[in-house]
Amino acid sequence: MRIKSAKNLLLSVILVIGVFSLVACSKGETKKDEGADAYKIISTQDLKSNLNDKSWVIVDTRLNDSYNGWALDGEERGGHIEGAVDFSANWLSVDNKDKEKVLEKALKTKGIESNKNIVLYDSNGKDANKVADYLSKKGYENIYTYDVKEWANDDKLPMKSYENYELIVPAKVVKDVLDGKTTETFKNAKNVKIVEASWGEEKEAYLKGHVPTSVHINTDTIEPPPAWMLANDKDLEKFALDYGFTKDDSVIVTGPDTMASYRVAVVLRYIGVNDVRVLNGGNDAWVSAGYDLETKSNKKTPGTDFGTTIPANPDLIDTIPELKEHLKNPEYTLVDDRTKDEFEGKISGYSYHDKKGRIPGAVYGYSGTSSTTLEDYRNIDNTMRNADEIKALWDKSKIDTNKNLIFMCGSGWRAAEVMTYADVIGVKNSSLYSDGWIGWSTDPANPVETGVQK
Repeated sequence: MRIKSAKNLLLSVILVIGVFSLVACSKGETKKDEGADAYKIISTQDLKSNLNDKSWVIVDTRLNDSYNGWALDGEERGGHIEGAVDFSANWLSVDNKDKEKVLEKALKTKGIESNKNIVLYDSNGKDANKVADYLSKKGYENIYTYDVKEWANDDKLPMKSYENYELIVPAKVVKDVLDGKTTETFKNAKNVKIVEASWGEEKEAYLKGHVPTSVHINTDTIEPPPAWMLANDKDLEKFALDYGFTKDDSVIVTGPDTMASYRVAVVLRYIGVNDVRVLNGGNDAWVSAGYDLETKSNKKTPGTDFGTTIPANPDLIDTIPELKEHLKNPEYTLVDDRTKDEFEGKISGYSYHDKKGRIPGAVYGYSGTSSTTLEDYRNIDNTMRNADEIKALWDKSKIDTNKNLIFMCGSGWRAAEVMTYADVIGVKNSSLYSDGWIGWSTDPANPVETGVQK
């Protein structure tokens, strides 16, 4: 009898546990059977219901390329759930001495707070759990995971992609192109070429490792020393023919320093190459994706006909005379993407140039902590920061994106990257004042301002 009673008691306990499990399932919240590290799974219906609830925050943990618009892991649609913020699992593996400080700042900026319900979504079944583990160790408790493919497969549910997301390319897509696969946004591409942009001769950076098949471009080729200003159009035509570029090429620019890549990319667009992309995150993104760099030298193949007059897109880059005319027009805004100390004239920012100050009428556009960094516009893995956060910077400086925005910095590198990001998110009528502060301040006749802008 005692044995029978014990069996009945055990059956009762099992029944109670089963009832609780059914209740949890009916609310769309189950637990993965993975032990102590399991996280609740939220249903699509419950996610929809809480999308606009401020006590919930929806977080995209995939590569930022997916957030921007690329479909990389079997999703029917690229882009992110509208209203979601980004916190990529890839950021957790970055080697950076200030990583924890940078990630803490990102959590705060994005409103990922421990007192909220946190939904982490991915499309590969891995990224969300990596971020969940990270947050759990920091004391976060109300964590849910979600497979975004369920959302992307229902075209009635809103997803958002940047208007020109294809301008910055994921490493996976570059690899597919190299493998001869027909991939998203490259279906009509003609003659895809990969180039690596970096300063100095091949031995300086290129031969230490580059994306396979890429041909090296020394940035001195397009901005010769000692002034390092943009070369004249005749020399740029020679550059195009020396490398065999034509207007119909599809060019992907890579490199160890993403800033150099964007500088070369804008110049290629200026001379008239119709399809120019940049590897988002540079060579680090390639390595992070698990691909090998090569160290052999790939030689350029000269050509004889670019296919059109150079420059084919002259309005993309402004000269000093053009800038002076634009500054008289209230429909134009000169956005100065230098550090605050450079902008206010406390430092020049460059070892080879001692003039300090700013162009009268310029508006502070943010950048980073030095002339060689761009933290305000990048994530910790050097990918493009999300559009909402970029626009928030511009809002602080009252930069109206409906106007013609002219981006500048010291010599054009930082501004080229920022201008490309503006293009990615759909800002119209942008251009680059390529000679920047150095070009302007070299002529003592040009007016200069210093101090805090009123």
